[in-house]
Amino acid sequence: MTKSTDDRVPASGRRDFLKSAAAGAATGAAALVGGTTAARAQQAETVAQVAEAAESAAIAVPAPTEAQLAREEGDVRPPPVTRAAMAPGSDLMVDVLRDLGVEYVASNPGSSFEGLQESIINHGNPPNRMPEFITALHEMSAVDMAHGYAKATGKPMVALIHGVIGLTNGTMGIYQAYYDRAPVVLLVGRDNTFIQTHTADDIGGLVRSFTKWDAHPLTLEESFSAIQEAYHRAMTPPCAPTLVVLDTEVQKEEAPGMTAPPAPGFSVAGIDADQAREIARGLLAAENPRINVGRLRTPEGVAQAVELAELVGACTSSRAGTGPNSFPNRHPLCGPGAVGEEYDYVLGLEAPGAQTALLGPHIRTIDDRDPTNIGLGGNRMMGRGFVPITPPPGENNIDVDAEASLPAIIEEVRREITAGRSREIEQRSARHAEVNRAATVARVAAAAGAKRAGWNGSPIATARVYAELWPLIEDEDWCLSSGSRFSGAHHADLWALNKPYSFLGSSGAGGIGYGLGASVGAGLAAKERGRFVINIQNDGDINYCPGALWTATHHKLPVLSIMHNNRAWHQELMFVEYMAGVRGRGTDRGHIGTTLRNPHINYAKMAEAYGMASEGPIEDPNELVAAYRRGIETVKGGEPYLIDVITQPR
Repeated sequence: MTKSTDDRVPASGRRDFLKSAAAGAATGAAALVGGTTAARAQQAETVAQVAEAAESAAIAVPAPTEAQLAREEGDVRPPPVTRAAMAPGSDLMVDVLRDLGVEYVASNPGSSFEGLQESIINHGNPPNRMPEFITALHEMSAVDMAHGYAKATGKPMVALIHGVIGLTNGTMGIYQAYYDRAPVVLLVGRDNTFIQTHTADDIGGLVRSFTKWDAHPLTLEESFSAIQEAYHRAMTPPCAPTLVVLDTEVQKEEAPGMTAPPAPGFSVAGIDADQAREIARGLLAAENPRINVGRLRTPEGVAQAVELAELVGACTSSRAGTGPNSFPNRHPLCGPGAVGEEYDYVLGLEAPGAQTALLGPHIRTIDDRDPTNIGLGGNRMMGRGFVPITPPPGENNIDVDAEASLPAIIEEVRREITAGRSREIEQRSARHAEVNRAATVARVAAAAGAKRAGWNGSPIATARVYAELWPLIEDEDWCLSSGSRFSGAHHADLWALNKPYSFLGSSGAGGIGYGLGASVGAGLAAKERGRFVINIQNDGDINYCPGALWTATHHKLPVLSIMHNNRAWHQELMFVEYMAGVRGRGTDRGHIGTTLRNPHINYAKMAEAYGMASEGPIEDPNELVAAYRRGIETVKGGEPYLIDVITQPR
């Protein structure tokens, strides 16, 4: 971290420092000048004038102490032999994180959490494992990594942040995770005895309007419970980032004989038994039930939704094309079903439903955490981003978590179902499967035909970027980690999205700079789970935090980044061209401030500079498949790869 001077240090120390520096400078200058006595005298006079001016200026400029200067410049050395700290409290913080199941802590290093960082990398057997310290080159990237990981796994990862300046750098990522309902845990180091511009009395207040909960524990014991609470609150719907401020003194406190408290039990409340029985009976009595499935919290919830649909023979909807943890879009029951729109019982799981909608608590339910009355527009929406979820009117909307309600509904269905009803459901499911398959084939065929426009063109059509990739990954275990709206969202029509993590969706608040960091987070989730990540990377987006390329390379993450390089912020280009047009000025100057040209950016060389294998730029669409094969082979071998593709705007 960049440091500044501490404004509480007396000026006398600064004057002494400048005097000694001036004397050293004078000696060096005299040696360099050599020559005549007159020349040396003139040089000495000049140096003396500089020293006098500096001393005069120093009266108004506070200075750091010698100890602070040594710390700032990295001159502090540990004891040569003896171990000064025998039982650091930060070791127990690591134990707390490990017991919660935290796999990774992403961070750009800072002095306010040196105690905790040292414990992460050295405490445990093996050390630096559960959690592992992941080096980020920017705090926004660290938060985005935790964001992408959370959507890929359904559980939190930690971002470790340095005081005020680190938190302000990470603010954009926190804001996006808040609106994307991502469970992220933020640990913020606070050192109130060092550089005052890096600290504050209430650091959490900087982001309180778009975090769910924060705490500033004052003792070691309180820090353990605060970390546990932050983890569980992040996981409790509405999921959102939580924050704990950890003072450096607490991290370094000695804790002989103390052990970390066990992780407390965690559960999310669902509907009661009577409500579950009513829903189960409604589904079983219906001749054509339907289940509308939105975004559930975890992969386990998706598996339960599939189980329920298969038990009652209901056709389903899916939001797998817009984000994670929804119903598999190529499941035999996903589609319109055999009886069309004549549904006589519709259950909504985090989606609207006719008879019952389990919509769950959303971000708007915590918008009272707006102490400065900012009035964030997104808090007015029930859903995420600009897509509100509007429940139908009536008394059948239950504001409770859908995923937590599924086990009780499944249990009641199993209790109520009869052998005769099971046979009818089996026959109905077969009819649904036949109709849904035909509908899928027709939809994909129509989409493929429409997307062939410009197939052989250069720059390369975005539809071909997606279409050429699909046959190569169809039988692999993969995750599409980046938002796709700016690159045409062709995966939604052409790809099977049958895993909870098949597509992770967009940033949450519509901001850019998210894609690469989130893909690295998804790569962390994929690394130990035998899958790889595909990142269709927008060129404007990557330039916010390109350092995440280094993180992917350093940690050997299986991330295949394919550049959607249209050499512009194309949406903004269209806005400016439209405005120029309606004002009658012509569109020939709309490129100013909206394009990335003169010079063009070579992203393959950018990746190479960070140590990542890469190729391109590719402008001939016939070269795509061979490049994709090389990239897939590389990421399946455990290394990241980038392919720079020059594309059409959308």
